[in-house]
Amino acid sequence: MSEMSRGRLVVVGGLGYVGLPLAVLAQEKGWAVTSQDIDQVKVESISQGVSPLKDDRLAADLKQYPIKATTDYSVVATADVIIITVPTPVTEKKEPDLSPLKSALTGIAPHLKPQQLLIIESTVNPGVMDEIVMPLLNESTKIASDIHLAYCPERINPGDPKWTVRNIPRVLGGYSPAGIKLAQDFYSSVLEAPIMIMNSAAEAEAVKIIENTFRDVNIAFVNEMAKSFDALNIDIVKVIEGAATKPFAFMPHYPGSGVGGHCISVDPYYMIDRGQHVGFDHKFLRLARQINDSMPQYTVDLLAKGLTAKSLDLATAKIALLGLAYKKDVADIRESPALELRHIISQSNSNLRVFDPFVPSQSTVKSLDAALKNTDAVVLATAHTEFKNQLTAENLKAAGVKVVIDGRNALDADAIASSGLYYHGIGRSR
Repeated sequence: MSEMSRGRLVVVGGLGYVGLPLAVLAQEKGWAVTSQDIDQVKVESISQGVSPLKDDRLAADLKQYPIKATTDYSVVATADVIIITVPTPVTEKKEPDLSPLKSALTGIAPHLKPQQLLIIESTVNPGVMDEIVMPLLNESTKIASDIHLAYCPERINPGDPKWTVRNIPRVLGGYSPAGIKLAQDFYSSVLEAPIMIMNSAAEAEAVKIIENTFRDVNIAFVNEMAKSFDALNIDIVKVIEGAATKPFAFMPHYPGSGVGGHCISVDPYYMIDRGQHVGFDHKFLRLARQINDSMPQYTVDLLAKGLTAKSLDLATAKIALLGLAYKKDVADIRESPALELRHIISQSNSNLRVFDPFVPSQSTVKSLDAALKNTDAVVLATAHTEFKNQLTAENLKAAGVKVVIDGRNALDADAIASSGLYYHGIGRSR
């Protein structure tokens, strides 16, 4: 327990993949923690020591370091540190939706006290702290100038056993030396990682945007190359592995059936919107989004091609879509391209089976075996460990599968093709 945390209260608002792990970690490090969320079911689960998120490590940590949970905003009144980790999604028109953040700030504002430290972790574009958060606080409370406000963008990689909330380095920006020092001391008391101080909150906002748009742009690049290499009958996975032998100036990114999640597929739209407000057109970011958004349809086109090669038809074939989560071994379906895959296939096929062991509520069958039984074609949308282990050439052939579309290039392409099945990955075929 650090001296800073002794007898002091931190309130974490927003109990998703960002807020809940941080709240539990702060409890472990000696802080008294109360968590707050508008979801009553989630609050009741956490109050009983049960994680509402499917994460074995988090579930174990929550049992060992239980935290209080409530839907009441007034809990912040006695807090020393308040951290907002609510989601910042986009609308159906791909425009920033800051309503969860605004709602959280409006909810806590009447209960704030002078000298409290308020940290925003929600991902936003440069300018939101200055132009939305600060004015909203000024309108909602008479003591806004007496509150220490800081911005520290969340960094978490759900399902990653190596890089967790406790050891990922962070960046921090604020509005006063005193506030920055308080925020730095808080994170130093909780994290086992360095904290870099930026010159302003806007710089910290920009860090989060650039790191996620960097990934989106590079994934779009390899997705476009995958389409090109496929036409040239060149295996892009092998090419990337070869390029990665260069010890400098290359960072491998891999193609797939689409990009999902709460960051990479969302944050570019925040920057595109921000650019438009200042008269700048982010052509590169818009093109990257267009390419990545095209991948579900491209994957279905590969499926149709494979079915035709086996004298089958997309409209009548029995198809199994495996995976709904946006990444392997997590239950998070936010912005998942698998949802678009499901939609596109369902428009022309009524024999679609869907299975994701992490998302049983949206699966149409209860097991992988049930999904595969007497199925003509398999579309792998999420590279869950169970799928990678079980989707062998032997098992696929035994189930009667004839076509395998590997949307994550996760399977043994050579073995599957050698067994007589039709195999096509993203940028690789056999």
